[in-house]
Amino acid sequence: MLLLQVIKVYNEDNTSRAVEVPSDITARDICQLFVLKNQCIDDHSWTLFEHLSHLGIERTIEDHESVMEVLSAWGMDTDSRLYFRKNYAKYEFFRKPLVKSVKICVVLIFLYPTQTFLNSSTCPEIHGHLHAKEQSRKSWKKFYFVLRRSGLYFSNKGTSKEPRHLQFVADFSDNDVYSVLSAKKLHGAPTEFGFCVKCSSALKLLCADDEPTRTCWITAMRLLKYGMQLYQNFIQPHQKQKTSPMRSISENSLVAMDFSGQRSRVIENPSEALSVAVEEGLSWRRKSCHRLSSHGSPSTSQSSVSNIALHLAQPWFHSKLSRDEAQRLVTQQGLIDGVFLLRDSQSNPKTFVLSLCHMQKVKHFQILPVENEGELHYSLDDGHTQFTDLIQLVEFYQLNRGVLPCKLKHHCARITL
Repeated sequence: MLLLQVIKVYNEDNTSRAVEVPSDITARDICQLFVLKNQCIDDHSWTLFEHLSHLGIERTIEDHESVMEVLSAWGMDTDSRLYFRKNYAKYEFFRKPLVKSVKICVVLIFLYPTQTFLNSSTCPEIHGHLHAKEQSRKSWKKFYFVLRRSGLYFSNKGTSKEPRHLQFVADFSDNDVYSVLSAKKLHGAPTEFGFCVKCSSALKLLCADDEPTRTCWITAMRLLKYGMQLYQNFIQPHQKQKTSPMRSISENSLVAMDFSGQRSRVIENPSEALSVAVEEGLSWRRKSCHRLSSHGSPSTSQSSVSNIALHLAQPWFHSKLSRDEAQRLVTQQGLIDGVFLLRDSQSNPKTFVLSLCHMQKVKHFQILPVENEGELHYSLDDGHTQFTDLIQLVEFYQLNRGVLPCKLKHHCARITL
């Protein structure tokens, strides 16, 4: 018989929930449990994180990992937590490899699906310069590192990869790689892009010059440790979708219809279908504003109240969030193109801000209110493109890049456990 144990899981606002689970439960099982309990949309991005506050580090717990094994490694007097939140970047390297060296690893998974991934004949070397914190010192020094099947090494002679010049740092059979939080403040690192290999005896602290480089090394180390298992974790939810009866009807079989006349008809012209869809959306919003207003013909101020009521209920809207908090939330939920949220402007109470990730950087765009014929609209481009509410604005930029560097793709979501 499996023993039941109680674990506590936190979300971004540090509220927690205790649940009783079987001793063989995996990280994916925990995520599925909270998705069902909170009636979330399961887009396979929900992730369990191991957060070690006393060390200032955290990592993604891989979907197949035993949660109880993770907990058993924690000390009794340490502030260690499990966090449940989205991580859109968890398997992004399978969809869109960002760095050439990581792409080599990913390609190998598809070339050798029946082999144990990363054996001595197929494992490519990942190499490059990283900052490392010297043992028993506060100083950091730049070295040339090499990642091989046997572990991580650094060269004590320039960029030489000769065996006599390579010094062993760590292997990954029993060690995990973590992101370092507040690397500059806690460890005096030269940049904030810190990560480490947590060994039984100590932390091997490393630091990259930029986010893509850190992502490359952490991804390569995850692939080195877990290999084919990561790919299996990635494809498993998609395989379930294919066998689900809810997915039996192809989206391509759906057609646009016009029911405005006495007889319905199929709309074959794509442009006409788009204009009808937009008009229906506008009509729905006008009716919503009318219902929310106390009078039949809402004034500008009443329309404004109605519009606020509409977008406050949206999962992508995070009301009183500061710029730094928005930056942190987007970063936590995955630095991939299209991750976004909308929030109130802290500097101008009458405006809103779109926080959007592009090229692993978070950018902020001001949404200005524009009055047009007595009605309030919103615009990202100084009034050239206007929207009756924030919902329409978001839907437009999910389909069109417009003035933005990329389309809106994944919204940052917070839930109450």
